Amino acid sequence: MATYGPGGRFAMTERGAAALDQSPDRLTIGPSSMTWADGRLVIAVDEVSSLPRVSRLRGTITLTPQAITDRELALTPDGAHVWRPFAPTGRVEVDLGARGRWSGHGYLDANFGTRALEADFSTWNWGRYPTRAGTACFYDAVRRDGTELAVALLMRPDGEIREIAPPPRRRFRRSLWGLRRETRGDAGTTPAQTLAMLDAPFYCRAAVTTRIDGERVTGVHEALDLDRFRGPWLMPLLAVRAPRRRDRGDRGDRDG
Repeated sequence: MATYGPGGRFAMTERGAAALDQSPDRLTIGPSSMTWADGRLVIAVDEVSSLPRVSRLRGTITLTPQAITDRELALTPDGAHVWRPFAPTGRVEVDLGARGRWSGHGYLDANFGTRALEADFSTWNWGRYPTRAGTACFYDAVRRDGTELAVALLMRPDGEIREIAPPPRRRFRRSLWGLRRETRGDAGTTPAQTLAMLDAPFYCRAAVTTRIDGERVTGVHEALDLDRFRGPWLMPLLAVRAPRRRDRGDRGDRDG
């Protein structure tokens, strides 16, 4: 989990199989859980954030989907990697107690795979932009075999998803760690970062403004460099930011 802005926190803990409980409507990993109830997804967070701001991160995130889809996008020809936009559009309510509250537009998606990402991909850029017609989503990736993924989707409020002609690729300013970034936008326009979210040596997440079919839109953009990720110098840094726990983890037995 990552929170942004003044006092933002980052929590990502790897846990063993003993920390996992699953049922048709609930997923529990250590002290945190995700539960479908009354058409909403309720995420209960109880984690400890990593350096430099080590502290308890507790609260709830509630997603009320506008529609649920069954569409999946295979990212490789053999289907070893899949992207699934479960709820392309919805309303999100965040309550982190003293750390803040927020509500607004949001979505739920996930990536699945049977191989490590770095085994099959070199880089990718992903962007999601709310528009008057729905939500435009662009997935561009370079695979290890030299082929490319270039998909543009329009996700309508009723859950319908269809492929659209992708606007041209447009480069914009590199991230703080020098990651090359690009997204889709009208010819002759230059996208721009409007809000920094998460900057890492191999990954950048930010709010980006671009222009699609003449409409100025702002959405979430991700850039990932998996050549950097698999570099041996990076692993010690990840161990600090994403610690491992073999036990089930705390279940609310500490305050902070």
